[in-house]
Amino acid sequence: MTHATSRIGARGLATLCAVLLAGCAAPERPPNVVILLADDQGWGDLGYNGNQNVLTPNIDRLAREGAQLPHFYVSPVCSPTRSEMLTGRYHPRSGVTATSAGRERMDLDETTLAEVFQAAGYATGAFGKWHNGMQPPYHPNARGFDTFYGFASGHWGNYFSPPLEHNGEFVRGDGYLPDDITDKAIAFMEAHRDAPFLVYVPFNTPHSPMQVPERFWERFADHPLGQRHREPEKENIEHTRAALAMTENIDWNVGRLLGGLERLGLQDNTIVLYFSDNGPNGARWNAGMKGRKGSTDEGGVRSPFVIRWPAGIASGSTMREIAAAIDLLPTLADLADIEVVTKHPLDGRSIAPLLRSGTSTSLDRFLFSHWRGRTSVRSATHRLDHEGQLFDMTADPEQRTDVAAQFPEVVRAMDEARANWEADALAEASPEDNRPFTIGHPDFAFTQLPARDAAATGHITRSNRYPNDSFFTNWVSAQDSITWSVDVLADGDYAVALHYTCEEGSEGSLVELSLGDSRLSARIKEAHDPPLTGIEHDRVPRIESYVKDFRSMEMGTITLRKGAGTLVLRALDMPGRQVMDFRLLMLRRTE
Repeated sequence: MTHATSRIGARGLATLCAVLLAGCAAPERPPNVVILLADDQGWGDLGYNGNQNVLTPNIDRLAREGAQLPHFYVSPVCSPTRSEMLTGRYHPRSGVTATSAGRERMDLDETTLAEVFQAAGYATGAFGKWHNGMQPPYHPNARGFDTFYGFASGHWGNYFSPPLEHNGEFVRGDGYLPDDITDKAIAFMEAHRDAPFLVYVPFNTPHSPMQVPERFWERFADHPLGQRHREPEKENIEHTRAALAMTENIDWNVGRLLGGLERLGLQDNTIVLYFSDNGPNGARWNAGMKGRKGSTDEGGVRSPFVIRWPAGIASGSTMREIAAAIDLLPTLADLADIEVVTKHPLDGRSIAPLLRSGTSTSLDRFLFSHWRGRTSVRSATHRLDHEGQLFDMTADPEQRTDVAAQFPEVVRAMDEARANWEADALAEASPEDNRPFTIGHPDFAFTQLPARDAAATGHITRSNRYPNDSFFTNWVSAQDSITWSVDVLADGDYAVALHYTCEEGSEGSLVELSLGDSRLSARIKEAHDPPLTGIEHDRVPRIESYVKDFRSMEMGTITLRKGAGTLVLRALDMPGRQVMDFRLLMLRRTE
């Protein structure tokens, strides 16, 4: 067992004292925690970090009233950073090795930050993009969050009133997605104002598709950009404008969250922190740093980070130490005086003492950034990149000059640290994730099985090479099928809803769902052929799939037995040109 702190006992003793002795002072209420996470926002996308192209007064205010960590590091891409924040461990250790196809799921023996706070009596809610597993027990409701509202996939195809989920059930979003999740987070804080809460708001922006309401876009439509990428010929100006407009919307929502805390009288005893999950998703101004999203160079992994807690953190302070997403679990638990008990040792360390004192102290450590076989190492003063080049990050923060030949002893020390880390951390990560997708967790009624997690045979194709929000199309042969590798966790009867579209004249196909000896068939009786959507909201062309308004059709009930196998969706009869376009199955336990 790993114990990050050991002060819960002291709190319990103080509480007992208050009960037994009227003269004993009651302990202070533990602080609330609000974690705000941007998606694909670079270090340089904010005003307080020097960007003059954008206005971010509310995030800048957090930086002024709290502490800044200008050298805070995350992973090069989305789901690994989320897992590191939630577990306090480098992402390969927790089984998170990709961003889709099940490889974004955290291993089940990991303890999450939400579980730690939930065990300490906190109400816990997550609102937005999860991206660490969809089917229970990987779903956020199974990883410590009492409430989840948003989407569990890696990206979403439409940000205006899209289909979402609330604690496993499908719902329709209300307006622009970042605004909607902010509304839900504020309502959660209001509902739990009388007890400590942990609120996690992982925004879905400025990740593409580049969609933003007109009121934020109009300022940028013809906005001159005084600051440009270090290689301006690589910059897509319209993409940058859209990303900054989306950033200003995030800032507006941060202001609404801060205002909500103030209306509730909770601002002084609430820890609010803001950061991003990787470098910018485009070539735009980032203080001249090398690299962007997907890169293990400074620009790909350096994230903005501010944290405010008026009751416990010195305002206006700047911590010059290097820190990372792996530090957040132990740090927040330390600040909240909560004991951390996990099955595995943490890679992160608490920086709470530095935050409380408002002073800097040299921390002797290396931080490791890994993605797709590339590992770079960051010390307080240097970065050793994945090719063995060494950069003096104090004198050369843009990584312009390789100084490896001048400092061979530094290269040796950092290269040895990298080799040791890879031998240790990467040994826990399988290059191929063969874990099946789970069905029927006994504690949860719903299981989603989207096209994202399936394989297709024959002529069937995916609507886009990025699977997260894709669907299957071109199902033009009765010999073709869609399959999932699954593990049924409990015997049960499950009502099955199929989400489809079907062109006029192709209705009438008879489809069958089977697993072992269990079978369920249903006929697609109604045509439903809506247009692709999302195009009308995009400010710049997207790379992900467009989406459609899929219809839900009840297939009936299937009995599934506990165990692993292959779930198959196939056509028994196809009277028209095609069977259907397929989005997902929803299974609901009926007992």
